[in-house]
Amino acid sequence: MKLGGFRHLVNFSVFAIPAILLSLQVPMVFGQPGITDDELLNAERPISRGESYWLEELTFMEIRDLIANGTSTVIIPTGGIEENGPYLATGKHNLILEATCPAIAAKLGNALCAPIVKFVPEGNIDPPTGSMKFPGTISLSAATYEALLTDIAASLRQSGFDDIVMIGDSGGNQRGMANVANELSEKWSDTNTQIHYVAEFYNPGWEETEIFTEVQLGVAESDHDGYHDDIWVTAMMMVTDPAQVRFEQRLEADLASINGVSISPLEDAIELGRRMIEFRAEFTANAIRNTIE
Repeated sequence: MKLGGFRHLVNFSVFAIPAILLSLQVPMVFGQPGITDDELLNAERPISRGESYWLEELTFMEIRDLIANGTSTVIIPTGGIEENGPYLATGKHNLILEATCPAIAAKLGNALCAPIVKFVPEGNIDPPTGSMKFPGTISLSAATYEALLTDIAASLRQSGFDDIVMIGDSGGNQRGMANVANELSEKWSDTNTQIHYVAEFYNPGWEETEIFTEVQLGVAESDHDGYHDDIWVTAMMMVTDPAQVRFEQRLEADLASINGVSISPLEDAIELGRRMIEFRAEFTANAIRNTIE
């Protein structure tokens, strides 16, 4: 058979087989055969539960059962993709949230983390302003950002959470969260679901973490390298992934410090970051409790 003939046969098969099946009335099953949505929603979990504070790492049955057993709060963490100097990956805020949000949820004891909202306002796109002047930055308009948060929150309300909490690791995230919280609070006033913008995670959360690091841990910056970077950001990122602060490359170039503070040895820098995250998570969990109560 010539190649062209074979190709013709393949193309014929792709379009002809579904038509043949339909003419023979052969059922084409794409979902769960013989199980209705209601039956599936109420079915018992056939295996033991997986463990994670991240919504996206749980099955719907695991989330359903957690909600039924008192997990009433879900956190929407907002990060960003932006310029952070020569050493830090553009996903800085998201990396910090990867470590911080589960720590907050653990301290609350009745909470999960929604997937990180990685795209946030970072400046005007065209003509570019702020971080948008640098390659790799991704920005949303305020309207798009608020629409995204609104739909995420509405989806989580549909899931059955009583309290939806928004936190943001960057200054440009704050106004949009406040706007969405105000709008949905009014819209949901006659329902059992409440939405909360917890500003304290960012302000004064960042400053309080810096004070804690200097006063309680004895680590203070003595210089400024001139970058969108500092020891608090770097150390917390290293808890998630030291490669994202280019640790090995900085060691090779004899640049393993930021603003006068060494990030070597690796184990010490990660431990410093863990202690920062522990403090910030406790600070934020208390703020969330006060807001919900």
